[in-house]
Amino acid sequence: MSTPLSPDSLAVLARQAIEVPSWAYGNSGTRFKVFGTPGTPRDPFEKVADAAQVHRYTGLAPAVAIHIPWDKVEDYDALTGYAHDQGVAIGTVNSNTFQDDDYKFGALTHEDSAIRRKAIDHHFECIDIMGRTGSRDLKIWLAEGSNYPGQADLRGRQDRLQESLQEIYARLSGDQRLVLEYKFFEPAFYHTDVPDWGTSYAQVSALGERAMVCLDTGHHAPGTNIEFIVMQLLRLGKLGSFDFNSRFYADDDLIVGAADPFQLFRILFEVLRGGGLDEDSPVAFMLDQCHNVEDKIPGQIRSVLNVQEMTARALLVDREALATAQRAGDVLGANAIFMDAYQTDVRPALAEWRASRGLPEDPMAAYAASGYFEKISAERVGGTQASWGA
Repeated sequence: MSTPLSPDSLAVLARQAIEVPSWAYGNSGTRFKVFGTPGTPRDPFEKVADAAQVHRYTGLAPAVAIHIPWDKVEDYDALTGYAHDQGVAIGTVNSNTFQDDDYKFGALTHEDSAIRRKAIDHHFECIDIMGRTGSRDLKIWLAEGSNYPGQADLRGRQDRLQESLQEIYARLSGDQRLVLEYKFFEPAFYHTDVPDWGTSYAQVSALGERAMVCLDTGHHAPGTNIEFIVMQLLRLGKLGSFDFNSRFYADDDLIVGAADPFQLFRILFEVLRGGGLDEDSPVAFMLDQCHNVEDKIPGQIRSVLNVQEMTARALLVDREALATAQRAGDVLGANAIFMDAYQTDVRPALAEWRASRGLPEDPMAAYAASGYFEKISAERVGGTQASWGA
């Protein structure tokens, strides 16, 4: 017998949307090897077609995030129209200032004003693309920092970063937003210019209301209480977006929930507690993963289903009973309420929910039976579209 989900819970699940990244469908790998796969997209249009498969079978992924220059095309109106025809939209536009020789010692933080100008102009290009595609968010991740004490002026780099971001932010229009991602290390090891949520928060707070923090679940030191960060950013009104993935050691970019599904549950409980899935929530949800050994489209399907499943479990937490136990100092009682929800199997209820919306009860099986992988494997000969790590 399935676990009943209340009408309010079903309403939350009905509006849940998770952007999938275009680069998840390209070739990727480790520092040692980039692995080619059958059916690799040959251009951004085919990436969008693959991404649309995820939404077709789950109803959870109505937008595709793109990365510039990986997804540059001559005609963005055509790309946007093609996405619409496939049943999805173009989502977040991600900038790239980490694969150019000029950025070896920084981009938005560089000592050389000409290199900073180049990096700022790249973000202007991304904003122009946002205007053509109808995208709301410009996401910035900076692979900037230093490896040795004394190598760089730590404070000067923060000042230059703020100046650069101010110029980029001033270029935004309408409801466009800037979301600044952080990562505690890699590729810089001694210091990273935006290593944590506090630095990102400080930088975006100085910009304005439409500048927010992006939280990547794989970008923290081992043992970090990520749900606390989620709570704090929601409390401060500065959580703009998630990049969902999973990690065992560093920035592994594995399927979300693979390493620690309980952590994903705890994060999503704080998202719900803080209004992150309310109708007027500013929080955007996205995957940021690379599928190096597993098939890419099923990997993305599995990922969005994992997020949905943990959301459904988090919705089962009896908040009134939990608050009563917390006020009473009932440590074990409060923990039991949490664990009861986490250990509830919601999969049958979600299968029923999908069926009620005309979606397959088992999206993984439905995709496998569709023949899509066999079709693209036969048609796409020589596809080399790359993703991160390629």
